[in-house]
Amino acid sequence: MNWKFVGDRPVYQQIMALIRGGILTGELSPGQKIPSVRDLAAQAQVNPNTVQRALTELEREGLLVSGGTSGRRVTEEEAILEEMKEQTITELARECAEKFRVFGLSPAQAAQRLMLLEEQEEA
Repeated sequence: MNWKFVGDRPVYQQIMALIRGGILTGELSPGQKIPSVRDLAAQAQVNPNTVQRALTELEREGLLVSGGTSGRRVTEEEAILEEMKEQTITELARECAEKFRVFGLSPAQAAQRLMLLEEQEEA
């Protein structure tokens, strides 16, 4: 994972986003064991409490499950994984729509631009 953080939001939220992204892209597969808090903190060069907070929040969301002494794993529940994917795509669409609105384009006009871009890339 790319452990680069920016100052616009708390680090634990950025860690959560990175782990979610890893799950969505398949870098972290369903049932896969997550490295320990200490290992993740060392990799990310952050305080272990920050990583612990991120992982606890991801557990509350249902994306990670605790195995007690065996550590945490990515959930294998397809419904939770599908919901996470849909939420992420919806959030991305909202962000894109906001950026297009800055230039005076409606979501429909933005969609046309995206379709045109896709056609150009296929050609």
